[in-house]
Amino acid sequence: MAELYTFALLVFTSFFTLINPLGTMPIFMTMTATLSKQRRKQTAKKATIIAFLTIVAFAFSGHILFDFFGISVNSFRIVGGVIFFTMGWDMLQARLGHIKHTDDEEKIDAYVDDVSVTPLAIPMICGPGAITNAIILMQDADKYPQKITLIAVIALVLFITYLILIGASKITDKLGVTGNKVMMRLMGLIVMVIAVEFFFSGLKPIVLSMLHP
Repeated sequence: MAELYTFALLVFTSFFTLINPLGTMPIFMTMTATLSKQRRKQTAKKATIIAFLTIVAFAFSGHILFDFFGISVNSFRIVGGVIFFTMGWDMLQARLGHIKHTDDEEKIDAYVDDVSVTPLAIPMICGPGAITNAIILMQDADKYPQKITLIAVIALVLFITYLILIGASKITDKLGVTGNKVMMRLMGLIVMVIAVEFFFSGLKPIVLSMLHP
């Protein structure tokens, strides 16, 4: 039993650090700044559910899929970096989520669906680090109680992430329109820096492997 508790603690600390819901919160705030409270809640719910299903799917089959398609985690980092950079540039120009200002429910629904999947669920919440961690820990979990613990703790971390994102709504309401625009531009710079780190952390090993096969 003590071994199971130790494993659960390892899973919780590693996933909470890698997912970093407190770091995701400002980006969530800027992307949903002019959505209603209900829409923000809906966006957070969809993003965390999609992230959970993706992490669990990779935990059980990620190693097989990566080998079958010849995909490396470094390639995933490069793609994530490109997505982040594009998103950060739009945030810097205060262009992110321009569709939110329309009263067209169909367009708002489409926007919520879009941002829930990318970039919030993937790669913000469910990034290369979380996916790799899930694959490795699932391989280490050689007994069924450990596998169940792994899935349960991942669910707990993502539930906490959901609560943190919901809490961001109160901050967004207090900032107002001008405050949210300033926040969006600042977060745009930070996201672009994250994008560069993602891109080159994935590119460096690939280049080194080409130079020293």
